[in-house]
Amino acid sequence: MNSGEYLSIQPQELQFPFELNKQIPCTMQLTNHTDCNVAFKVKTTNPKKYSVRPNTGIVLPHSNHDLLVTMQAQKEAPADLQCKDKFLLQSVIASPGLTVKDITSDMFNKESGNYVDEWKLKVSYIAPPQPPMTVQEGSDEGSVSDNGNMDTFSPATRTHVEPEDDSLQVDATISRLMEEKNSAIQQNNKLHQEMELLRREISKKCAGIPFMYVIVVGIIGIILGYLVKKI
Repeated sequence: MNSGEYLSIQPQELQFPFELNKQIPCTMQLTNHTDCNVAFKVKTTNPKKYSVRPNTGIVLPHSNHDLLVTMQAQKEAPADLQCKDKFLLQSVIASPGLTVKDITSDMFNKESGNYVDEWKLKVSYIAPPQPPMTVQEGSDEGSVSDNGNMDTFSPATRTHVEPEDDSLQVDATISRLMEEKNSAIQQNNKLHQEMELLRREISKKCAGIPFMYVIVVGIIGIILGYLVKKI
């Protein structure tokens, strides 16, 4: 940690993982190691390239204050990622009760007789971190070919083929006919049971019933049985 007379600064060098067309932030922390309020102001050699929030403020005694330095999106990369930009942190003892709105540029003007503690920070660009690519042996999720490319596997899709309309109609017709056949068989069985009961009643009670009636009932039963078998 760099230590000025009033404030300690971390980090000692602002590092930006350089990427084209992307804003890149970097944090800076100020620590007041005095018993007084300390006002600060941040300057840079390239104000169009960087923004600092806040660029002025007050750090209370024995406390920290965080700053956010943002590098604007760059369209071109510097050669070998070299950077000559610098930041200047100025700090002065602030009177009790001074607020951020009360901070003026004259407070950091040495020509006015003010004692100003200054600290310079360099800027460096570093390559952005690359995510590690690991492949477990025997994994069926992917494989690395000889040229280092990752083969991507997609889950197999199972396509459901809808049956044609004619097939649906045939199935519906068969189902309806089966239901009708089952219903006819049940009715036929019920009729046979009723005829059997009727025959027994006739045998017991109606010895005088005309023989022709019995023949007619038998013929009706035969016809119904024939119709059921035909269905």
